[in-house]
Formats: sequence, structure tokens, C-alpha cells
Amino acid sequence: MKDRNSGKNSLLREEKEGEIRVDSERVLIDSKKALVDPYGRKVTGLRISITDRCNLSCMYCHNEGADCCACGPAGYEMSPELICSIIREAASFGVRKVKFSGGEPLFRKDFEDILACLPPLKEVSATTNGILLEKRAKALKAAGLDRVNVSLDSLDPEKYGRITGAPTGTLEKVIKGIDSAVEAGLTPVKLNMVLLRGINENEIDAMMDFIRPYKGKVILQLIELMNIDPELSKYTIDSKAVEKSLEERASEVRVRHLHHRKQYVINGVEVEFVRPMDNSEFCAHCSRLRVTADGKLKPCLLVHDNLVDIGEAKSPEEIEKLLRLAVSRRKPYYTPIIEVKRLEKMKEEKKMEE
Repeated sequence: MKDRNSGKNSLLREEKEGEIRVDSERVLIDSKKALVDPYGRKVTGLRISITDRCNLSCMYCHNEGADCCACGPAGYEMSPELICSIIREAASFGVRKVKFSGGEPLFRKDFEDILACLPPLKEVSATTNGILLEKRAKALKAAGLDRVNVSLDSLDPEKYGRITGAPTGTLEKVIKGIDSAVEAGLTPVKLNMVLLRGINENEIDAMMDFIRPYKGKVILQLIELMNIDPELSKYTIDSKAVEKSLEERASEVRVRHLHHRKQYVINGVEVEFVRPMDNSEFCAHCSRLRVTADGKLKPCLLVHDNLVDIGEAKSPEEIEKLLRLAVSRRKPYYTPIIEVKRLEKMKEEKKMEE
């Protein structure tokens, strides 16, 4: 296996002080500034895929925006040293939250080592399918993991198997993993339930009943299907109808500032509805930069042709420059609405200056 952490990054060369040129792009560097993209969105979070390996083959999996399925054999994976170096450098410029994903991040036997070398952060979390969580929850907590998201799309073994491709008995392992996560203090545990029309959209109440005994230590996240694959369009639910139903039943409705996302409290259970598709607010308030398992910085989940290779970076200076290049390529996927808002803001600022 080739070690991509050695050797000089051939794409990067110094131009003059305060500037670099990568892939023929000129990027201004100011080490005193935060990571801010051309649309004024400050990057405060990293989502890092630490492996492409997975023990499930979920029907809706987008593999963190990669072009391949995440159930194949392992290829190149970033070393713990490189992962920690990227996070340390990003943290020095204002990144405060890190989420680890995959594939299945618990496939990395050195995950605890990665966690142990991180700088102080506001939150360190991971998204897992929960299958391997039972035996590692305490060790992950001790190493520095704050909380987990667990993917759980159905409490019906047959439906769960259909959605995930998992063998009989897997659902029980996931539930034990959730119990272990709560006991270890990896809370609040957020259950990610992707809603699929004709399969599990009638299980929302059952999932809330399942969560209620955890008394606030488990939160339900209902997730709109990311309709990237046309073949999956038949499973798309009516998101507005779901939100209306939740609001009518809620005793309290809160709004998360970042994405203007609503949180509903229904009979003691907190439910959040995540709508990433065709959602201008989701783009407008995006504060996250992604890192793929093979060492690419990914400015946008839905765009595949603007990646920045950071896998060969050796020094903090190289990492910083590549981070800033990736941030300079961040462009809201639903650009027209965002562009209008940005131009309106610039117009207002100009009036104030006059």
C-alpha cells in the first residue's frame, strides 16, 4: 500500500509571501483569519470519513458524497497522524466541532488512538451503524468521544434487513450498542432515521416510543432521503406533511439557529427533522468542510469535481494552505437563492458605508 503521507505535494508550490498557487488557482493566505469562504460562511466544523469500509449496504447510502459504495475492501486510509494534524490545524483557525464518519468508523481499530491525539474541541462526535458499539462505547468515551449518532431506520427486523442488507440478529446488536452508548455517557445519542415511503414512514410513533424510556438521553432525527439516485425517487416522502404532523402534535417547537431547523417535543421525546435536499437554508448556513477517507478535502457533499488532495501534506503550513484552498472552492449547491441574498447583503453594506 502506498504511503501518501510521504513525499512532496506536487500540486503545491510557493509563489510569494501571502500567496500560493494550487491547480493554477491563486489563494490569498492570512494566518490570522478564520476559514471563511467567498460567500462569507465561516467553517467551524469538519466531517471526516476515516474509512470506506462498512458492514452494511444501505439502499440509500451516498458514502459521504463519494462516487463508490462504501462496502468494498479497504483502500488507502489516512493515518492517525495525518487526521490529527488536519484537525489540529483546522482548530487553530476556528474549527470547534469534528464529526467522524465512514463507511463505518468503528472499523478503524485505531479510532481510540485518533481520538486521544485531538486538540481541545467544543464537540467530537461520530456517526455509526451501532453494530460494533456495544463493546467499544466505554473506550471511545474515555479516549475523548463526546457523543454518537446511530443509524436506525426501523425497529422491524425484516424492514431493517431490507433497508440495510444486514443479516438476521443485527438489529439486536444495534439496540445493545445504543444502550451501551447511553451507559457510557456518549449522549445525547441521536438516532438517524431516514424516512422511506412505503417502507418505514409509518414507524415514527414506534421510534418515539422506543426512545421515550431513555428520558432525553436519546433524540430522534428524521432525515429526508437524499434523492441523488433517480431509482430511489419512489421512496421520497412528503416532507411538508411530516413536518405539519409533528408541529400539530408538539407541546414545544424550537428552532436551531444554524440551519433554521425545527425541533419538536412530543410527549417527552425530542424529534428533529433534517431536510438537506432543495433546502437553501441548509446551504446558506453550512459551516462544515468534509474530508474523504482517502485524504481529499470536499467543499460540498453534492459536488465531486472540486476536491483538494491533502493526503500528501507533511507540514502544518501545507495543511493550512490546502484547507484554505478547499474553503475558497466552497460554493452553495443551491446557488441562485444564496447569490441573491449575498448580493442584497453587499448592497445594504454599501448603503451603510455611504
